[in-house]
Amino acid sequence: MLLHRQPDLTVIMDNVNKAYNLSAIIRSCDGVGIGELHAVSYRKSIYTEQNAAAGASKWLTLHLHAEIASAYRAVSQCGMQILVATGKEGARDFREIDYTRPTALVVGAEWDGISEEAIQGADHAITVPMLGMVESLNVSVATAVILFEAQRQRAAKRMYSQARLDPESFQRMLFEYTHPRLSRELREEGAPYPLLDAEGNLQGSDSVR
Repeated sequence: MLLHRQPDLTVIMDNVNKAYNLSAIIRSCDGVGIGELHAVSYRKSIYTEQNAAAGASKWLTLHLHAEIASAYRAVSQCGMQILVATGKEGARDFREIDYTRPTALVVGAEWDGISEEAIQGADHAITVPMLGMVESLNVSVATAVILFEAQRQRAAKRMYSQARLDPESFQRMLFEYTHPRLSRELREEGAPYPLLDAEGNLQGSDSVR
């Protein structure tokens, strides 16, 4: 899983507050190799349906922001292009975008859609073309459609064929995922993580609790 993580691909959820949508988006993010995503909400915390997320949320880091500007600053510092998914006139077909570039996809609330502030601060507005009577897809479905186009493009350029996390992050996350209880105890103590061998076992394990 860590070998496939894409640190330069993320999602910003702009006041997506329904638990089943949050959970579905989180599962799609995990499915395309996203390890960190962002949520903008006026709430101090947001909740997902763990069953709907199939446990994916424990493998991802969710950053909560009080305003869209904060989320945009976070992804801009990583050099990401910001794409807003909207049905507004002038939006580009989502398949015309180069997702092999560092990318943050912004998706909007269930009823109001993407905020005007989010649209104004983005690099591009994109849309999923609709050919029937329904005007738009559910936010979690639209997110999945766009993300798997990003996955297709990145796979074609072999961006999943080698580790893209920096070595320090890779080793830290590997230890936390393979030894969750011990890593929690060590963090609480402010102690460093011991090294892992090639099989993921603790080096010098006799000296570790």
